[in-house]
Amino acid sequence: MPGQPHVDPVVPRARVANLANVLTGIRFVLVPVFLVFLFVGDGHETYWRVAAFAVFAVAVITDHLDGALARSYGMVTEFGTLADPIADKALIGAALIGLSMLGDLPWWVTVVILVRELGVTVLRLAVLRHGVIPASRGGKLKTLVQAVAIGLFVLPLSGAWLTGAWVIMLAAVVLTVITGIDYFVSAFRDSRGRPADR
Repeated sequence: MPGQPHVDPVVPRARVANLANVLTGIRFVLVPVFLVFLFVGDGHETYWRVAAFAVFAVAVITDHLDGALARSYGMVTEFGTLADPIADKALIGAALIGLSMLGDLPWWVTVVILVRELGVTVLRLAVLRHGVIPASRGGKLKTLVQAVAIGLFVLPLSGAWLTGAWVIMLAAVVLTVITGIDYFVSAFRDSRGRPADR
């Protein structure tokens, strides 16, 4: 109405203490629990390896749920944007390093995957002020294949089952490298097309 000051509508902001972020926090807590189970005894006791797999599976499920909740119910926060990928990398990194320390997974696999994951995380943080780099379909497939491959290596498998685990792990390594290159190429292309900051 004339004579009344203009007031911009208030845009509601998601609270940091929401269910999606709680699930991310649970994933952080599950990482040390997973490691304890993985290394009980000599690290190759069947019962404890199955228990470690169960913890790993629950952590992976929380990763899927917190992202879905955040997008569907407007729970996206700056904290979640930063904490979610860190929790993911902590889980994957702990599992890979643990398996390599136990001699179940060659170190080269761990190094290739972690270098890619850390590189993309640093890239995302570097361009955060310009906007978040969304996960591509290839990136989501990579995450799924990585989780399945690592989960299979956590289980006490042998024979044909172990051969199948290796096939999936090699597929995960290939996807990891390809999607990593794609992220860096996309970020470089976007930075060249982005107007200078004012």
